[in-house]
Amino acid sequence: MSSSKPLDSIPPTHPFEITNGLTLSPRIKLRLTIHRADATVTPLDEWKLKRSLVAFFKTSFYLPITVPEEDLLVRRFKDLKKRKREDPVAVASLFIRDLGFIVSAAEKIKGYDRGNDGLEDILEKKFLEWRKLMVEKMDGMEVNLEGVKFKVSVNLSVSDDFQTMKKEWQEFYAFGPGSYSRSGKKEPDTIILRGLPSRWFAEPRVSSKPSMLVTHTIFSTFGKIRNLNVAEDDDLGKDTDADDEDLISGLQCKVIVQFEQHKAFHNALKVLCSRSLQKEGSRMKADYDVTWDKDGFFQNAKSNTQKRNSRIPEIGAWQYRNEGRSSYISRYSPEDVRSKRFKE
Repeated sequence: MSSSKPLDSIPPTHPFEITNGLTLSPRIKLRLTIHRADATVTPLDEWKLKRSLVAFFKTSFYLPITVPEEDLLVRRFKDLKKRKREDPVAVASLFIRDLGFIVSAAEKIKGYDRGNDGLEDILEKKFLEWRKLMVEKMDGMEVNLEGVKFKVSVNLSVSDDFQTMKKEWQEFYAFGPGSYSRSGKKEPDTIILRGLPSRWFAEPRVSSKPSMLVTHTIFSTFGKIRNLNVAEDDDLGKDTDADDEDLISGLQCKVIVQFEQHKAFHNALKVLCSRSLQKEGSRMKADYDVTWDKDGFFQNAKSNTQKRNSRIPEIGAWQYRNEGRSSYISRYSPEDVRSKRFKE
């Protein structure tokens, strides 16, 4: 899928090429919470759970769905002996990356249907239908692992549900604190991404840290950028007491992008939802989190800078603002960025 195709016409079942060898690959992500369903205290066997769920997807739908074991990530909670019996014993993320069964179903419908819907519309409709079906079929299911029973609760990640986020910001600006404005109708324009591989946004052979220049070039694919902030993201995943031994400091970054127009924000967020980031030549898939900024990050940053500047002498103020910065903000347009270097 070429990046020359309009963003709003790309179905959720197709990849989207960005730049710098990066591609957004489609997938369905389900969040699983595992509870005990009997009185036993036998620990959860992750391997048996994976085998059971993989078999479930192959046999429980009218079309077989392939889920490799490596696409089912299980994280057990710490200190299980101290937890109450009704507390979950583990959480899991399940990724369905081979969506060929949805494409085949949509193409058959298009072949028989004489309606006005194009293939892209049918693909999006079938994608949403299948995702809903999976949640409904799995939520509340009981898994018997050789006599040890567990109950599985399933839901969608908020960052994967574009329609829910869209409804959320519409209600926020209609009824929330930002609903009244002298400047007219207010709409979101800023996207927040977490869990991106830092080295994919770094300048090759220069640094392993994310580069403002590279990041600006990548996200300019979606539209003109007004502001950009890039920082290391070592706190991702630390808000849970589940085991997370794979998180290594400095390997992930957080990117906040403010677009000049709401339409660019809208289309970018829609494409970024329900996709993973891949880089040419790498087998790794970055399953980032994405959401919209409801807290006014750049407005707050500007306000804090103005307050800070009012408390320091004019002489040396520039030096004060630039010392010890761990993140960067750009106010350059895509046309300017190619001719300028950003200090890291």
